[in-house]
Amino acid sequence: MPSTFSGDETAPFFGFLGAAAALVFSCMGAAYGTAKSGVGVASMGVMRPELVMKSIVPVVMAGVLGIYGLIIAVIISTGINPKAKSYYLFDGYAHLSSGLACGLAGLSAGMAIGIVGDAGVRYYDHRLCLPMYRCICQCLLFIRVG
Repeated sequence: MPSTFSGDETAPFFGFLGAAAALVFSCMGAAYGTAKSGVGVASMGVMRPELVMKSIVPVVMAGVLGIYGLIIAVIISTGINPKAKSYYLFDGYAHLSSGLACGLAGLSAGMAIGIVGDAGVRYYDHRLCLPMYRCICQCLLFIRVG
């Protein structure tokens, strides 16, 4: 029985593996970034509830990483159609490497957004309190000198 398949028969496995890698790793980065920066937002809600909406930016930035991975996974999976055109191992490896590149970049960006977002949100609260401490210190210094 003749096969209508053109190209290498194992190549789509690597292509779909690249699509899965892009989606899974970037969503893992988005989840980590959202969770880590969400802890900072929660602590901001306890310390200064009026600043919660201003400190939600890292959570949104981390959530976008999962969407990037989804877009790349859809682009890769729509490019895999061995019945329409020949799909060789080169194409499969190219899709695998592009999926891994996107996914691992999303994972590392999610980790960076989570760590920096948490620290930045906590610093934002302390930075707003510094002028009050500076004023108190100056007043105490003037009282002591005078």
